[in-house]
Amino acid sequence: MVPPIEEGVVRVIPLGGVEEIGKNMTLVEYKDTIIVVDAGFQFKEENTPGIDFILPNTKYLEENRHKVKAIVITHGHLDHIGAIPYIMDKIGNPPLYSRNLTTLMIRKRQEEFPHLQPLNIKVVEKDDRIVVGDMALKFFAVTHTIPDSMGVMVETPYGNIVHTGDMKLDHEEGNPSEMEQVEFGKVEKENNLMLIADSTNVERPGFSIPERRVHDNITEILKKTEGRIIIAAFSSLIERLIHIINVSESLGKKIVIDGRSMKNNIEIAREAGMLNPKRDTIIPIENMDDYPPDRIVVLATGAQGDEFASLMRAANKTHKYLKISKRDTVVLSSSIVPGNERNVQKLKDNLSRQGARLIHYQVSDVHSSGHANREEAAWIHKKVGARFFMPAHGYHYMLRVHADIALSVGTPEANVVIPDNGMVLEIYDEGRKIRVRPESAPHNLVLVDGFSVGDLQEVVLRDRQLLAQDGIFVIIASIDTTTGRVRKSPDIISRGFVYLRDSQEMLRTARGIAKKTIEDNTLGVKAINFDYVKDKVTDAVSRYLFQETAKRPIVLPVILGI
Repeated sequence: MVPPIEEGVVRVIPLGGVEEIGKNMTLVEYKDTIIVVDAGFQFKEENTPGIDFILPNTKYLEENRHKVKAIVITHGHLDHIGAIPYIMDKIGNPPLYSRNLTTLMIRKRQEEFPHLQPLNIKVVEKDDRIVVGDMALKFFAVTHTIPDSMGVMVETPYGNIVHTGDMKLDHEEGNPSEMEQVEFGKVEKENNLMLIADSTNVERPGFSIPERRVHDNITEILKKTEGRIIIAAFSSLIERLIHIINVSESLGKKIVIDGRSMKNNIEIAREAGMLNPKRDTIIPIENMDDYPPDRIVVLATGAQGDEFASLMRAANKTHKYLKISKRDTVVLSSSIVPGNERNVQKLKDNLSRQGARLIHYQVSDVHSSGHANREEAAWIHKKVGARFFMPAHGYHYMLRVHADIALSVGTPEANVVIPDNGMVLEIYDEGRKIRVRPESAPHNLVLVDGFSVGDLQEVVLRDRQLLAQDGIFVIIASIDTTTGRVRKSPDIISRGFVYLRDSQEMLRTARGIAKKTIEDNTLGVKAINFDYVKDKVTDAVSRYLFQETAKRPIVLPVILGI
């Protein structure tokens, strides 16, 4: 258990986002005030089968909910806003600070949770300063793949905790733009105690591809490509989607938007005043064939090969309206998320079989990451000039690389802390020293599984993993409770284990083992202990199946007393 904070100490705890990509959440605590930065979720992984989402563990915040005075949301991506519906009630529904587009995206998502009490959202802008309890908040604009992204400075008596959120630099051939110079110039003038910065792409050398170059390349594709153009991208790349719509409209093309998340985010962009197409520019997909293919641009979800997304259904010939032809050019305007390589390859293969021409990020600059490369990170460190540094938003190796960047620009090694989720960092001695407490805040997984939210028991996940790996083997037997004998040969049902028709001899032996094991423990017994008998059958049959197949299916005996 983490002890109460001491007088004069500033405490920083990452509750998520420093051992993974996703579920970003960090808190800053001083006296009786806690300020939380971001509240995202993470999608399921191989070791969490059947799970919908993974949330930051907020038990520390729940135990100190009277101190939680604000949540700051840096931008509208789900790895920064996704946990909001699941945690706000638990931590006292504190005021939530975000910029306009981010606010609209949060409100749109809350519509899926009508049973929750309304959020207390306060829209802020860069250069605003807001006093929150024993600290204050100031904001600055950053460049990311979604408009209205921002960093936050949490003012403490000893200096600012500067949190960049997710970001990159707008630049020209490695020279940061005037906007970046102005925004980080403001941060540079501050008394900065600690920098917490995005580490996602710091392994990559140099500078990232500017979004401007992606826009220019997509513009050329829209101008010069004959036939219909289908562009698949993350629906969260709102700035890029807006550019595609505006350029297409200027070329006299009609836009078709397909995919629920794509439609939602385009509508949010319109509400935010960032997009204002003519009334007939965006047309329903069912009207697409009323126009020549040269005049059609389709914005679709599914660049990651998602099974039910728009583009994958078209590739699999199951889409009601979108039929791929040899005159189609498909632009995959996204990189491949690790783990999706096979799905994306299948998508590309199926599109190619139907004759479509493919353009993707490996052959043309049609996608740019929203995260800073190594030299961008180094420039940010120099500009901010903070005494201490904690890398965030990435796997441990990414954080380690980012720490090396901090050291290379002059941050003392003693002032750099590479965190784990739940690690308690404390700045003390009037901001001159930093330490890591031996205690940790709770950081075990919090899982969303259907309508259930919480700590899913480890045994449940283990069973799901076994089911996925080796399948299930069900034995159904009925016994005469007066004699203890099995009334007929047990029935067997198996899924995901072996092909039953090719395994008849093994099944006969398994039935015999089950029958013998049952009767060894029931013959002559007046009060049969069914749970004990089931355990014995499970052990005996499991042992035999492993000897025969080297697999360990979940063995479930069903024993009926008649």
